[in-house]
Amino acid sequence: MASPSLLAKMPHVLLLLVDDMGYGDLACYNRHSKIETPHINGLAESGMRFTDAHAAGPLCHVSRYGLMTGQYPFRAQPGAWRTRATIDSSQLTLPGFLKQHGYHTAMVGKWHLGFDEKGYDRRLGGGPIDRGFDHYFGIRASTDIPPYFYIRQDRVVVPPTSHIDANQSEGWSPIQGAFWREGGIAPGLELKDVLPRFTREAIQVIHRHSAIASEESLFLYLAYPAPHTPWLPSPSFVGKSAAGMYGDFTMMVDHMVGEVLQALEDAGMTEDTLVIFSSDNGPVWYEEDVNRLGHDSSGGLRGMKADAWEAGHRVPFLIRWPGHVAAGSTTHQLVSFTDVLPTLASVLEQPLR
Repeated sequence: MASPSLLAKMPHVLLLLVDDMGYGDLACYNRHSKIETPHINGLAESGMRFTDAHAAGPLCHVSRYGLMTGQYPFRAQPGAWRTRATIDSSQLTLPGFLKQHGYHTAMVGKWHLGFDEKGYDRRLGGGPIDRGFDHYFGIRASTDIPPYFYIRQDRVVVPPTSHIDANQSEGWSPIQGAFWREGGIAPGLELKDVLPRFTREAIQVIHRHSAIASEESLFLYLAYPAPHTPWLPSPSFVGKSAAGMYGDFTMMVDHMVGEVLQALEDAGMTEDTLVIFSSDNGPVWYEEDVNRLGHDSSGGLRGMKADAWEAGHRVPFLIRWPGHVAAGSTTHQLVSFTDVLPTLASVLEQPLR
């Protein structure tokens, strides 16, 4: 990669994190995949594919802790996210570091690192806005973990005063399919609309930044809560894959990624943007699913999400940076989510402090 001294300005950074996508779901990692993902595969074709990349842990919250802090999750108690913020206010974070060095920082999507919740009519402290982001729109955790509500900046948009019953899908395990838990939900919020809503919000962030012709570079962290359960593909994607509901939903995720990448192109930002794509951990995919559908979401790796086995934490990892990362390249270098923060510091030639 070129040093920033050779660049006209610092690159924009788009960090795309999907949820529970397996090492074998993408054709750029598994030529036998039953799921078509042309937009994500396109990142591999125009950038670099990492074959030995690992999340900081095999679960959502521990993985995100490592990504946001550059530290291993055993240094904290990320499992306490349900009751409090898990990133200490004194810690250096990825968005905080980039903001310190001239970036406008925005996040859209799933946080899953806790808030200091003292009531939904009060400020939600300890979240993205307090940990380095200028802008935030998203949800507190997964779309199968109640209560369900949107957050803008550090405030609840509509409190979860309604109730939603639990749901499961016939023909899948209890934690697959259109599975969600019962609990509070904001009136008018539809779980099937969350993914498109986040896509629209991310595109708005890109267009707003482009429209003001800011001298600041943009860091956008888009954390999709998919293809994590509930698997809720839009009607236009139902039946499109050969991997059931999961494959259909993954195709929808790919389509949403494509819309965001197109927004970069429309804004004239593609050539100046470093795109990082990965998944927070492995899939929930059993041997019986492989036998029934002929699709191995784990790509031949042992285990699945939540396992210490490799399929729990070995993830697809792609980087595109035109003019700096060779198109169609592959590296077998061992990397972890904890490497993202120090690597970006190296790109900017700035010390971590």
